[in-house]
Amino acid sequence: MHMNMLMSIIEHYGYVAIFFLLWLGIVGLPIPDELVVATGGFLGSIGLLDPFYAFLFGYLGVSSGLSIGYFLGKWFGKPILDWLSKKEKMEKTIQRSTALIHRYGTYSLCFSYLFPVVRHLVPYIVAMGGMTYRRYALIAYPIGLLWTAFFYFLGHFFGKSMESIVELTRRYGFYALGAVVLLIVLLLIVRRLVRTNKSYNTEKEGE
Repeated sequence: MHMNMLMSIIEHYGYVAIFFLLWLGIVGLPIPDELVVATGGFLGSIGLLDPFYAFLFGYLGVSSGLSIGYFLGKWFGKPILDWLSKKEKMEKTIQRSTALIHRYGTYSLCFSYLFPVVRHLVPYIVAMGGMTYRRYALIAYPIGLLWTAFFYFLGHFFGKSMESIVELTRRYGFYALGAVVLLIVLLLIVRRLVRTNKSYNTEKEGE
C-alpha cells in the first residue's frame, strides 16, 4: 500500500486506523508496520493529527499485536505454525525465525524487529517454547516502544521520503537501519551547529 493511500485512510478514520492497521499486521495484513507508524509521525508533524495521540495509538497497536502473537502461540501455536508451514512463501521465514531463536534465545525478540514478518512469528514460537508471559513482556514491550519511537520520528522528520526509507530497512534490515540512524545523528549535529552559528552571529550583530 502506497503512503498516499495510507495517509487518506488515517486522515479519514484517525487514530483508530493507526491502531487497527498495526493490530491487524499480526494476521498478515499486507501493509508495512513501519510505514503505518511513520505515517502517523508525518501527519502529526503537519498538524493533521495530535503528535502525542498519533504516537500513543501507534504504540498501542504494536503492543496489542505483540500480545495477540504471544497468546495465539501459547494457545494455538502448533496448528497455526503447521498451517503456515504449508505455504511456500512462509516456510523460509519460519526457518529464519526458528534459527534466530536457537541462536539468540530470549534476545531473539530484540533482533526479530529488524526483519519483516519474522517479528510477527517469533512471539508465536517463543510462546510455544514455554517462555512465561512476564519474561516476554519485560523484553517485547520496551523493544516495541523503541521501535515505534524510531519509525514515528523518522516519519516526523523525513515526511514523504519515508516510503523509500522503510523499503530500504525492510530489504536490508540491520545495515539499512544502522545507516538511517547514522544519518539522523549527522543531521541533528548539523542542525545544532547551524542553530549555534546563527545564535552566535545574532549576538555578535547586537554588540
